[in-house]
Amino acid sequence: MPRLSPRLFDPITVGGLTVPHRLWVAPMCQYSSVDGMPGEWHLVHLGSFAIGRAGLIMTEAAAVSPVGRITPDDAGIWNDDHTAGWRRVVDFVHGMDSLIGIQLSHAGRKASTYPPTRGRGSVPASEGGWTTVGPSPVAWGPFEPPVELDRDGIAGIVAEFGDAAARSVEAGFDLVEIHAAHGYLLGQFLSPTSNLRTDEYGRDVAGRSRIVREVVEAVRARVPSDMPVVLRVSASEWVPGGVTVDDTIAALHLIDGVDLVSVSSGGNNPDQAIPAGPGYQLPLSRAVRAATDAPVGVAGLITTPEQAEAALGAEDTDVVYVARQFLREPTFALRAAAALGGELAWPWQYNRAKYIESIP
Repeated sequence: MPRLSPRLFDPITVGGLTVPHRLWVAPMCQYSSVDGMPGEWHLVHLGSFAIGRAGLIMTEAAAVSPVGRITPDDAGIWNDDHTAGWRRVVDFVHGMDSLIGIQLSHAGRKASTYPPTRGRGSVPASEGGWTTVGPSPVAWGPFEPPVELDRDGIAGIVAEFGDAAARSVEAGFDLVEIHAAHGYLLGQFLSPTSNLRTDEYGRDVAGRSRIVREVVEAVRARVPSDMPVVLRVSASEWVPGGVTVDDTIAALHLIDGVDLVSVSSGGNNPDQAIPAGPGYQLPLSRAVRAATDAPVGVAGLITTPEQAEAALGAEDTDVVYVARQFLREPTFALRAAAALGGELAWPWQYNRAKYIESIP
């Protein structure tokens, strides 16, 4: 018998969380915070996706420390004021019967840079910039080279991820995602092009993935046992001698405690040659999904309901993350349901006639 209902609007259980459907909002930097605080912009921006009935909404990268921000205008979750700021956003999203996760991040050598509206390159100390850190003193393109982390520095960052996870729980988030993709700190450790260490945090896949294993363990220890922990990875670096999908799979086999792998690629080398096109990361998610036990999610120029449904039907992924199309169209999930014949309830405010009829 042919399947009559779209897979995109099937529920999925990740860890102990059941998400009503598989069309999720991907993390997107907003460069709209002061001292890491989420504000009115975040409430309206993320709240619009809840009104539009996205399956689950991811925040932008939230830095686990001030020096972990990509830019001075990035959001964070390194203090209790941030926790209260995020709780306001979370409460609104939950009030719309939607779910929200937070992406925890440290930018490493790609930190202390200008936001897109203010230029490119490293921000000097005179303009509020700071000294960056990394696995090795290897610069990303034109950025300032980082200071190599020692063992105490690594342990401190692992602890910061754990503390940020605890604050995420207090803020009410439904899910935490660890950002190890796009050339940020954990991804820098995973790559042989940026990690030249010869100690236990380098040398081979096992060594380069050690900090990721420790971060996952630290986060897992600070969240409820049924709260999903997601790991976002760049499955391919798209440069000769860089991370390959086989390297990524090997690393994932060494990492315990992950409930879903979010598959992306690139970002760690300015010489990358990304074969960008509609659904260009689907072969990567397909390979990771086939070789690991955890479900996977994938993003990458998926802009139509039909693309998303086809990716699930081909078993390329279990979840579809969408970024740009949700920016263009915060009610993309509602349109996708209408286009594919899926069942998705509109917010009651959009069904006033039905609401009025229900009043005794």
